[in-house]
Amino acid sequence: MTEDVFTALADPTRRSILDLLAAHGHGTATTLSAELPVSRPAVIKHLAVLDRAGLVAAQRHGREVRYVVQPERLQETAAWMSRLADRWDARLAGVKALAEAAEDADSRG
Repeated sequence: MTEDVFTALADPTRRSILDLLAAHGHGTATTLSAELPVSRPAVIKHLAVLDRAGLVAAQRHGREVRYVVQPERLQETAAWMSRLADRWDARLAGVKALAEAAEDADSRG
């Protein structure tokens, strides 16, 4: 599922849509397209990708469909990235310790 999030976030227009939704609390394809350099049909396609990735949710209000950010998927992805970074930091610390130990041994020997 994280792959869907990365695919969705890879596009700068979709990131802009998320930023707008976060700033305004919600938005429709019409209101979003008014603030972006893309057409309403293009915004609808981008919203569909964001929806499939679980990053936005559609809420019907009469004839209008409003979209809101679903922060859980972003939080899950951020947590995964943080765990990955922690593992790499631990591995790099181990490499550094080995290199320093080898350097100390060379300087004594």
